[in-house]
Amino acid sequence: MDLRQLSALVALADHGSFTAAADALRTVQSNVSTHVAHLERELGATLFDRAAGHLTPEGELVADRARRIASEVDAITSDVVAVRADVAGDVRLGLIATTGRWLAPLLLSAVAERHPGVHVIVVEASTTSLAPQVGSGRLDLAVVNLPLTDPDLVTEALFEEDLVVAAPPGHPLARRRTVTIAQAAKYPLLLPPPGTALRDELDVAAAAAGTRLQAQAELDGPHLLASLVARGVGAAILPATASAEAHAVVLHGLPRRVVGLASRRRGVPSAPARAVAAVLADLVREHAADQYSVRAPQPEASARQSAR
Repeated sequence: MDLRQLSALVALADHGSFTAAADALRTVQSNVSTHVAHLERELGATLFDRAAGHLTPEGELVADRARRIASEVDAITSDVVAVRADVAGDVRLGLIATTGRWLAPLLLSAVAERHPGVHVIVVEASTTSLAPQVGSGRLDLAVVNLPLTDPDLVTEALFEEDLVVAAPPGHPLARRRTVTIAQAAKYPLLLPPPGTALRDELDVAAAAAGTRLQAQAELDGPHLLASLVARGVGAAILPATASAEAHAVVLHGLPRRVVGLASRRRGVPSAPARAVAAVLADLVREHAADQYSVRAPQPEASARQSAR
């Protein structure tokens, strides 16, 4: 087993055919086919279903491991460069949309100034999409909604923000100045799906208040929920930073949303990834107070997330 074989399998997983994988690796199709066949013989398993055109379950497992190995190999080069000179290399960073709106411009500017050799590749998605990409090695870091329960990830709290009820004009909740979870539960709401961190917190709070939330629709992503509120589809419970396009009502009786930085538990982040993480922490300390409802996390929240 060697890196060329593993790279061929990852390219095949990412691009779906031997021809496309060869183009991505800038080689010929026969080389990719040979590398994958050698890997299959060595492991005694079929890794790519050639009739169906996708990886087998065994192939998915090997490809996930291969991505992590490739990430560690890239980190070796970046770390050596960092010792000899300035930090340089690529960092693949995931960002949830509500945070990326205000943090991404600051981050890109600060990284360009402090570490001009670092190239940040930003992927915007929901926490449920970003977390497994960090675990598999597709992303180096991700700014996500906490808590996470993935045992392959370690997290550190970056900031907290209030939750609010966002309602379109004319909605009964839009006429209120404040609202409790029990009052909000009287109306169908646009909600994140069950199993997401935000929905779990909302359901726990509703149960503690002796009620249950009514789902008008369930959508993964506060930014999408906020867009639907702005279009008059319905009301939603959102992080305050996501409610800029809609009327926001103060929501009492809920804990603040915690946003943090996730990385892989196994392995050491590369020098560029460590540099970006440090810049992120600095920017939150310097600029969180400029954002509506955003504040540094309470010490107990930071300790709780770091211990996961």
